[in-house]
Parts: sequence; C-alpha cells; structure tokens
Amino acid sequence: MATSLSLPGFDRRLCVAANRWGARRAVAAFFGAISRLGDGAFWYALMLVFAALGGGRGVQAALHMLATGTVALALYRGLKRWTRRPRPFRACDGVVAHAPPLDEFSFPSGHTLHAVSFSLVALAYFPALAVLLLPFTALIAASRVVLGLHYPSDVLAAAGIGVALGSLSLWIVPGVALPA
Repeated sequence: MATSLSLPGFDRRLCVAANRWGARRAVAAFFGAISRLGDGAFWYALMLVFAALGGGRGVQAALHMLATGTVALALYRGLKRWTRRPRPFRACDGVVAHAPPLDEFSFPSGHTLHAVSFSLVALAYFPALAVLLLPFTALIAASRVVLGLHYPSDVLAAAGIGVALGSLSLWIVPGVALPA
C-alpha cells in the first residue's frame, strides 16, 4: 500500500498537478508546440543547419547526432516494449491527455531521451548553442508531463539515459570533448 511519502504516490501527484496546469488553453498550446518540435522537426532542422553551414565540423556533428538518435530510438522503443508502463492519462485519475501520444507506453520519454542526448552531442561541437538548447530541452521534458503523456519519473529516467547515451557517444568519437 502506497503512503503519501512513497515515490509512486509522489510521482502521480506531481503528474496530476502538472497536468492540471496544462488544462489552461495557452499553457497546453505552448507545451503542445514545444512537444511537436521535440517530435524531431527541430532536431532534424538543426542537423541540416549544421551540415549546410558548419563546414566539416558541422557535417560531423550532424552525423554524430544522427547516429546517436538512431541508438536512442532503438533503446527507448525496446524499453517501452519491455516495461509496458501505461501512460498517465490511461492509468491515473485526474490526468487528461492534452496532446495525442506517438505510441502506447509511457516509460521512458523518448522525447526527453532524444532531446538530452542530441543536446549533449550538439553542445560538444557548438557550445555557444547552450543558451538555446538547454532551455528547449528542459521545456521538452516538462511538456511531456504537462500534456499528461508521461510521469515525472519517465522524464527523469529518460534524461539519465540520454546523458549516458550522449556521453558514451562523445567518448567513442575521438576529438570531441564533453560539454563542460
């Protein structure tokens, strides 16, 4: 039996509170737009800009992001099939989906995993983009909870996996330093 101090209870309460905040039309529209960009459009556009305008380093960054994203996709799809955690709007009273989910299961947040790993890789090549990428990545993570599509624990775990994946990919590729 879950107590009020249990992690699952806290996770659900935080999810419900964030989702209620997302019931405001302007908030749902804002986070819906952020989430939509996090579907891939922003990241693919960034890779194209890197490849087109960044010279050899930009092409390397784009290819590095593409490879990292491919591994992230396989990783999060496998974890979702393995854990089969229902989305909060399906399993938690008081949570409403303010946007349609891209797949059936909740854990981990693919949007967050990709955003974190892509940001780490991009910042290793172009650190000046931190002022754009760090807030955008945080907003993507928050959007998933506000929209009722993920529990906070889904997002936190995905962020940790994204850090591990992005860091590992930077360690594997010679000559690219981890962002400070």
